[in-house]
Amino acid sequence: MSQIAEGLQFPVNPNSQKSSSSNTAKAIIAAALHPLDSNLGDQLTQEKNWRKNYPIYFKALVEQGIKSTAYPIQIAEAGLNKAQESFEFYRDGHAYALKDLMQIPNIAQMHRYTLQGQSTEAPEWYVPYHGRELRGAALLQQIDTWLAKGVIEKSHADALRLVQAHPEWLDLSKRHMVLFGAGSEAGPLKWLAKWKANIIAIDLPNSKVWKKIVDTVSAGNATLIAPSLTPLNEHTSTEQAIEQLGANLLTQTAEIAKWLSEQPEQLDLAAIAYLDGEKHVRVSMAMDSIMHQVSLQKPDSSLMYMCTPTDVYAVPAEVLETTLAKAQQRSQLEKVCSKAIARLSRQHFFKAQPAQIYPSDNHKSYAIADCIVVEQGPNYALAKRLQQWRATLARHQGQQVSINIAPSTTTHSVTKNPLLKAAFSGASLFDVEAFEPDTTNAIMAALWVHDLYNSQALANPNNSLEHPLELIMDAANHGGLWRVNYVARSALPFAALYGFAKDKLHLKK
Repeated sequence: MSQIAEGLQFPVNPNSQKSSSSNTAKAIIAAALHPLDSNLGDQLTQEKNWRKNYPIYFKALVEQGIKSTAYPIQIAEAGLNKAQESFEFYRDGHAYALKDLMQIPNIAQMHRYTLQGQSTEAPEWYVPYHGRELRGAALLQQIDTWLAKGVIEKSHADALRLVQAHPEWLDLSKRHMVLFGAGSEAGPLKWLAKWKANIIAIDLPNSKVWKKIVDTVSAGNATLIAPSLTPLNEHTSTEQAIEQLGANLLTQTAEIAKWLSEQPEQLDLAAIAYLDGEKHVRVSMAMDSIMHQVSLQKPDSSLMYMCTPTDVYAVPAEVLETTLAKAQQRSQLEKVCSKAIARLSRQHFFKAQPAQIYPSDNHKSYAIADCIVVEQGPNYALAKRLQQWRATLARHQGQQVSINIAPSTTTHSVTKNPLLKAAFSGASLFDVEAFEPDTTNAIMAALWVHDLYNSQALANPNNSLEHPLELIMDAANHGGLWRVNYVARSALPFAALYGFAKDKLHLKK
């Protein structure tokens, strides 16, 4: 046991003494699927090529979930229970089940450090877009343009318009907003720092990370609240504080949960931390464990998540109708070429989105948008699905939950993959828009505000959902991926080729 790294880890096979993220992921998804489709659950358990075939099973979760308004809750409960049973937490050479996290010994006491921003400017909101700062009429016009192009859904447009019409919502001085991964490139820190929020920042004990966080809050009108193992006070200089602040979500999971549970204020908890590969699953499990524990101790806490558009979702049937209509409007050349390529590649390229409608027991029907990009891998898909499950279950249990699909964004974590960078650059070939980080940050921060302050928002558990999956499909900004004529991963190579050509040869669509 002493050779196992400290903190939250995938389980170790007692025979091989090695951990396997694939086997753990398969067990979790199988546990969620098996009660509803035992044959597929058994097939998954025996799956030999998980890395290639995982989209089959993630889509099956959505197909099963649509059938009954009760099924998404059953799936979420089964999947989260299996995940909690599977992962382990190591401390001082001993292994503990993650579900028993708060029972581990030697949970250290963390201390609260506070820093006040220096700005006296009133809160404002605008959207940075292609070198401009869109406000007022210009912003409303751009929202209309995105909606007309199918980049965003009507409910997303409505939410942004409401935020623009209610500038008083931007005063967050009465809210205490916890950011797990506060320095994240895709996070709302910059905007909360302009909106008088009390920002409880959780990020690694790293002076570069904390200098960025402290500088951002100092330049704004917000208040920073941060954890430290060392007691700090008003006489501690900013330079000294930066060296002491922070907490590791993977190794100090219990400490963070205990510290947040002890805060006297009502909390809004945002799961925005990201890590590459299998660490993304582990950090998602760490955030989930903390948020669940805090919610048990502080039931008035709200939760916030941002979904990726490159996943598989239940969508309104109208989305499929408009996609099929769009397919008919293609040029004859595109129709002939795409069909020929699809046939020659045995549907590996230009595979058409299935024209299938799925009925539910709520007397409504839905379609499925399969936008998974295999290159992002099963760990990424599992990490995001765990977050969807917790959001679905918590909302069902009466908690306020903001979960919104964010557009594909050219963050460093995405563009360091040459294929994905080129594909995003060439996404316009299929009428898909990839957003710059500053644009996404502004939009998603506004959606969080909308979900907290609009009493009619579906985030509010007092408003009824016709189906649990509608919580996630509401207010989506998928960048146009829902309305692409083809399964996204089957068109990705051509988007990448176009992206390479566009960037190198200045090729036009």
